[in-house]
Amino acid sequence: MLRQRHFLLLVTLVLASLGSGLASAAQESATALVERTTMRMLDTLEQRRAEIERDPSLIYGLLEDQVAPHFDFVRITQGAVGRYWREASQAQRQRLVDSFKQVLIRTYARSLLSYSGEEIRYLPVRPSSRPNRVTVATEVQQSGGSPIPVDYRMYDGGSGWKVYDVVISNASLVGNYRSDFATEIQRSGIDGLIARLEDMNLKGRE
Repeated sequence: MLRQRHFLLLVTLVLASLGSGLASAAQESATALVERTTMRMLDTLEQRRAEIERDPSLIYGLLEDQVAPHFDFVRITQGAVGRYWREASQAQRQRLVDSFKQVLIRTYARSLLSYSGEEIRYLPVRPSSRPNRVTVATEVQQSGGSPIPVDYRMYDGGSGWKVYDVVISNASLVGNYRSDFATEIQRSGIDGLIARLEDMNLKGRE
C-alpha cells in the first residue's frame, strides 16, 4: 500500500478543492482555488496543533464533516475490491464501504499530524477524455529529495466534484489496495476482508 505519510496531501488538497465549491469553477481556476484553501487549512492545523495533539478525535470529526462527504467511497471501494465486487451481497458491499472509509479516515488523521511544511507546487489541471472528469496535478517538494508527483482524479456527477482516486508517483491508491484486497479475498473470502478491515478500525480505537 502507499506510504501513510503521503495521505496528508490528499486530505489538504481535497479539503481545498471540494470545500469551496469547485463544481462551479472553470478547470483552470481549480488550481488557484485548491491552493488558497489548502493554505487556510494548514494555517488552521498549526493554530490548533496542540489542541488536536491532546485530543486526536478532533481530527476525526474534521475529516468526517469536511472531507468524507466529498469522497465517493462507494466508487473507491468498488475499484479497490475489483471484480470481486460483483460477488458481494448488498450487505457485504455496505460493510466494505463503511469499514474501508474508516480505515482511510484514520490513516488521513494520523498523517495530518505529520505535516512539516513541505512545499506544494500546483500544476495545470488536466482534462480527461471522459466528460466531467479532471486531474488536479501537484508536486510535493521533499527536503533534499526529488519532487513527488501527486495527481487527484475527480469527477462531477452533477452534485459537485468528488475524488475517486489518487495517484502518487504513478502509483494509484485504488490500484494498490486492489492488489492487497484480492490477496485477502482469495485467502479468506469477502467476509475475511471485511473482518480484517473492521479489526483494523477496532485496533485504531484502542
